[in-house]
Amino acid sequence: MKKLRRSRNKVIAGVCGGVAEYINPEIDPVAVRVATIILSFFIPIIPVLYIVMAIIIPSENDF
Repeated sequence: MKKLRRSRNKVIAGVCGGVAEYINPEIDPVAVRVATIILSFFIPIIPVLYIVMAIIIPSENDF
């Protein structure tokens, strides 16, 4: 069973990379990052959720 982890492939905190790997390992993390940026203009809670996820989700390096 796969678990959601922050990725080592990161720009800020690795949340988008971890989400991309969790959804499908073949998805490019850049696409998830771009979608997150675009959605944050229309849904203002997205940046807050990103910060919360960066705090709550464990890193791949924690193991």
